[in-house]
This record gives sequence, C-alpha cells and structure tokens, in this order.
Amino acid sequence: MTIDTVSMARAFGGTQGVYTHASRATGTPMTFSVYVPPHAAGATLPVVWYLSGLTCTHVNVTDKGEYRRACAELGLIFVAPDTSPRGEGVADDPAWDFGQGAGFYVDATQAPWDRHFRMWTYVTDELPALVAAHFPGDMTRQSIMGHSMGGHGALTIGLTCPDRFRAVSAFAPIVAPTQVPWGQKALAGYLGDDRAAWRAHDAVALIEDGARLPALLVDQGTDDAFLAPQLQPERLADACRAAGIDLTLRMQPGYDHSYYTVATFMADHLAWHAARLA
Repeated sequence: MTIDTVSMARAFGGTQGVYTHASRATGTPMTFSVYVPPHAAGATLPVVWYLSGLTCTHVNVTDKGEYRRACAELGLIFVAPDTSPRGEGVADDPAWDFGQGAGFYVDATQAPWDRHFRMWTYVTDELPALVAAHFPGDMTRQSIMGHSMGGHGALTIGLTCPDRFRAVSAFAPIVAPTQVPWGQKALAGYLGDDRAAWRAHDAVALIEDGARLPALLVDQGTDDAFLAPQLQPERLADACRAAGIDLTLRMQPGYDHSYYTVATFMADHLAWHAARLA
C-alpha cells in the first residue's frame, strides 16, 4: 500500500499533506488530504474523517474548512478523501449532481457505474488501511463528519459502523435521500430500482430499521437554498426522537449551504468529536 506525496506544508505546528495512490476499490488513482497535528515522537492520535459534498474534491475542505487550528489544539488527525473516482475511462454524467464528483458514498451495482464507483468500500475499508499504514493514527479512536452529500455519507457510515466511529456529526446533511430528488436520482442510478436496497444508504431509514448511535450533532443554516427540497432535517429529528437518539440539531439563522457555514461551526464540531475520542 504505497502513496505518493503531491504537496506538503507546515500549518499550526503540524503538517498538511495531499497524497495520491492507486485504489483497488475504484480501479483508479485517488487523491486525499491529511492534516497531522504537532505531537510527541511515537504518539498515536485520534482520526477524524471528513466527507465532502456534491461537486467537491478533497480541495474544498482543505482550502476552506478552517480546521487546522482546532485540530492542532485538540490533537486530531483530519482526513479528507475525494467524493468519487475520476479520470479517463471512468463513467460520468453531464449533470452536476450525478457521476464524477457525486459518488454518494455507495458501492454501485448498476452498469456502467459498478466498474469504478465503489466509494463505500473505499472510505470504510481501503483508505482507513492506508491511513493506518502511513500516518500516526490511533484507529481505535475514529470519528466521522461531512457536509451535504458527505453529511449523508457520514451519517450512514456512522450508523452502519457504530463500533468503529465514536462520534458522528454533519453540516447540512441529506438525511433521507430516498425521499428527495438528489438521493432518488443517485440511488436509482447507482443501485437500481429496488428501493429496499436504498434503505441501507438512508440515515432516517437506517434508524427506522434499528440502527443506533448514542448522539449526533447537526448544524443546518436557515437560509440554505436546499433546506426544504433536498435536506429536510426534521425527518432526522423525528426519527431520532422515536429511537431515543440524542440529536443536537442546531438551526443557524442566516447561514447558507456554503463553506462559510462549514468553517463557522467546524471548531465546534471538532471539539465535540475530541470529547468523545478522549
């Protein structure tokens, strides 16, 4: 499991790196970023996974997320993978909300997407093994967070793997993709028409079907243009209430769907994660 370094920079006493590798899961080169905070020689540190949203790569949060100061202070490794396979020979779609840049963190079963779009396996299996092999991560202390489509990914992965992730949070997540246009398009395209198969990739459906976490943190802007048609956090609130899950849903007045919102509340989320990774 080799990786190539694309760039390395000093930040808040730690190092911000960007790396590439040949992925077995996707059959393509994949790029990801890792921030390693200052630490004592030989120490291992908890790992926070960040999943990005539609159209994004690792660059969006790496450049705009404003996480490094908090990670340096809290002693957290921050890992940001890409959102899909890319490159020559990889299937794509003219629409911005499907295909490259819109992997939805599922393993596709439908042609032509099934050849490369295996983002669930990539994020839950292959990339963690790579991070464990090359960085000083304590893989017994992991958490996961994300934005929009990546919030959907963080919630569904966290609910499916509760023994692995000690904390789960999201910014403006797609909480019920089986019920909204973005999710219905993606799940039908990648997984086919069997709606029963979609439920494994819907946070609200997973909770309804018995998945549990002790607590969730979600920040959602009230001026988010996608709030009513695509995000619908009230569905998550209702599901968590019925299941007895401690959901902190913070509706943030005047905030939108952008990285200005993510950056504003990033330190809060990281502190919330750090308390559960201690």
